[in-house]
Amino acid sequence: MFRPKALGGALTALATVAAGVLLATAVSTSPAVAAGTGTGYLHTNGSQIVDSTGATVRLTGINWFGMETDNKTFHGLWSNNPWRGQLDTMARLGYNTLRVPYSNDALKPGATASGINDFVNPDLIGLSPLQILDKVIAYAGSKGMRIILDRHRPTSAGQSPLWYTPTVSEATWINDWKMLAQRYAGNPTVIGADLHNEPHAEGTNPAATGACWGCGDTTRDWRLAAERAGNAILGVQPNWLIFVEGVSCPSGGLSNVWDNDPSNDEDCGWWGGNLSKAGQFPVRLSVANRLVYSPHEYATSVYRQTWFDAPDYPANMPAIWDKYFGYLYKQNIAPIMMGEFGSTLVDPKDKVWLEKLMAYTGTGVTGMSFTYWSWNPNSGDTGGIALDDWTNVNTTKQAILQPYLIPPSGGGPTGGPTGGPTGGPTGGPTTPPPGACTATYRQVNAWQGGFQGELTVKNTGSAAVNPWSVTWTWPSGVTLGSGWNATVSQSGTTVTAAAPSHAPSLAAGGSVTVGFTANGTASAPGAVKLSGASC
Repeated sequence: MFRPKALGGALTALATVAAGVLLATAVSTSPAVAAGTGTGYLHTNGSQIVDSTGATVRLTGINWFGMETDNKTFHGLWSNNPWRGQLDTMARLGYNTLRVPYSNDALKPGATASGINDFVNPDLIGLSPLQILDKVIAYAGSKGMRIILDRHRPTSAGQSPLWYTPTVSEATWINDWKMLAQRYAGNPTVIGADLHNEPHAEGTNPAATGACWGCGDTTRDWRLAAERAGNAILGVQPNWLIFVEGVSCPSGGLSNVWDNDPSNDEDCGWWGGNLSKAGQFPVRLSVANRLVYSPHEYATSVYRQTWFDAPDYPANMPAIWDKYFGYLYKQNIAPIMMGEFGSTLVDPKDKVWLEKLMAYTGTGVTGMSFTYWSWNPNSGDTGGIALDDWTNVNTTKQAILQPYLIPPSGGGPTGGPTGGPTGGPTGGPTTPPPGACTATYRQVNAWQGGFQGELTVKNTGSAAVNPWSVTWTWPSGVTLGSGWNATVSQSGTTVTAAAPSHAPSLAAGGSVTVGFTANGTASAPGAVKLSGASC
């Protein structure tokens, strides 16, 4: 899926994913803290990302890939877990941002999405890749999540060292970005553009042909290309953040140990992970406070870099991260959003690496932002947070990441539940009086042997219900297939939708919509109750 780097004179090209790491330094003042991902569009202030009110925001997200592949849409839509259910789990676990890789192939007129389970996701059948993306963005936004779009590949065939290829021009790259910026203009769920995934070296020095940083060659200098694309996007959507990855080798070429080229000693890093020249040659954008640097960083399951076998490992790692990107954060030059990082954790060194890396990013809202690679279990070099059923999660990985996650907050378009992971009143659950709720049912779809529906329950009382739960009954023979917006289960003919941990409180006047698929004859929910009180 993604690629690492070439290092220390070796010609190395490995297929992989990658992520970066950063170090959170103490901020001299105490910034306002935004709930979840904040309010309105985001911008930057020194090393921090802030919302429209100036409150500090930390993006703690995850990658969900597939739109960059031949499927041209999210992987896992073939599973038995509906797409909304997967987003529900991400939000419940604390991932407040979704990085969405795509290829330009998926944006072409007539592009078709494949690999969709039409029984589990009937609402996606016949939609284009962009229309599916629209639905994911709308639903993620209703949960308070943010979206970063990532131009991952020029075509679904694979990544490229440069931002253009013989078949996908720079003009196509930029024009597609302008189209996306226009499509989502006015929708603050979509916060920005990761311009091109993992620029990297190609060819041997001194005849390098890959992406360089600061070399001045307009055909290869990634820093200059990022300025051209970033400014074109900001001309259409000045509110977006522009995420700029690093390169692998600043010269853009792989070392050749036989040519006596002094650049053999060049300090190379992961593909997209080397921002060592960004301090000297910064990306210059036409709109202030929009630049976020986004390195990638990986472990031995991607490639066994020399530093993993150093005698002082892992104590050597913070200095390496400082050199490649952390200095930008420590010197208050720009925020860091580590766009990819991950591992299978099979090698014990990798668990230590991940623990050390997360500690480096810092705790709390002022820490470095990140999007973990990946949700997908089918990432060959790293595996995923989701297990092979796309429903259960890898608890070992999640336990390491959990202390650094800041769950999304905010409700859906109907007002939805509010409150953070510990939000709402204390002192035990609250129960509304009988009649202090209303219930509305909508059948979304039906097919042979099953149906899909949405039950909206509104708290018409004068106080919040915390934690909320909704129950209903179905006729004998109707069984739950899947559910979303809550933890949905069935016992006998009674179905229970329990509040997710990230939004336990249903405010007075607020509504929650529980979606589900079911097996059997289409039937409306009966005897609906909100936390034990009949509606």
